[in-house]
Amino acid sequence: MRRLLSLVTVALCCAAASAQDQAPAPRARAHRVLAADYSTKRIALMKADGTVEWQSKTDNIHDLHRLANGNILFQRSFTHLVEVDPKTDQVVWEYDAGRMNGNEGKPVEVHAFQRLADGTTMIAESGPGRIIEVDKDGKIVRQIKLKVDRPNPHTDTRLARKLENGHYLVCHEGDGAVREYDADGKVVWEYAVPLFGMERKAGHGPEAFGNQTFAALRLPSGNTLLSTGNGHSVLEVTPAKEIVWSVRQNELPGITLAWVTTLQVLPNGNIVIGNCHAGPNNPQIVEITRDKRVVWTFKDFKNFGDALSNSLVLTRRPSIR
Repeated sequence: MRRLLSLVTVALCCAAASAQDQAPAPRARAHRVLAADYSTKRIALMKADGTVEWQSKTDNIHDLHRLANGNILFQRSFTHLVEVDPKTDQVVWEYDAGRMNGNEGKPVEVHAFQRLADGTTMIAESGPGRIIEVDKDGKIVRQIKLKVDRPNPHTDTRLARKLENGHYLVCHEGDGAVREYDADGKVVWEYAVPLFGMERKAGHGPEAFGNQTFAALRLPSGNTLLSTGNGHSVLEVTPAKEIVWSVRQNELPGITLAWVTTLQVLPNGNIVIGNCHAGPNNPQIVEITRDKRVVWTFKDFKNFGDALSNSLVLTRRPSIR
């Protein structure tokens, strides 16, 4: 009898362990989200219940920020940057890359910008192929030249961020590469996004393929987390350029990744992925755990369209280093 009870206990323990292994990850709380879509020409701050808290018109947009003071830093076009107070909807700062600091009459597009700790604003200018930092009056206080193998005002850069060490981590869409520049503009690290033996295919949706990287984050470990754009994936690579973690196009159950854009690491370690041009059957934003379990998705084709290029999950403390 004791032996029978022991066998039953073991079986129950094994079943419980098996059920625990197969259990889905706990569902994350709904998030407030700042998002922009250039097909609907809208940027909006969405409450966790899905209602619009604030919105404004935009056009071509590839970057956005919510500043520490609550203001929204975004772009009305590829050359016109604005800081707006959402409480009053008033523009409190703006910059016109199309005419300022020697750009008058030249092809230029801005695909990345960042408000720095000293109050200056970093701007990555495609066309001129440079990163500048400007003061509140638009005067250049620092600039570096970028390395671009395939110059084009539309594809020289995508997202770029200044790191805590003073370096710049820049995604070069047309080159299919992420480059880290030091304060003098020297390339100190470079990663060519692989095609994994596949042929390039034109388009923007899930059927396309390439290596047109969109975003890159430097993790506390020193590794770099990057989105491959039309490569439909997220890669984590070491300083030695070894891929140690990845999420591929059809790896998340019921979700197809298309043009993978923005990345965000939340304080709990979860990763938020922008999924642009994936069609109405797929979420536009996906949150996953490190073991690739989907815990939250955002799909809103009422307020946004299939070109939701940028998003930011709003947390109580900074989530990106």
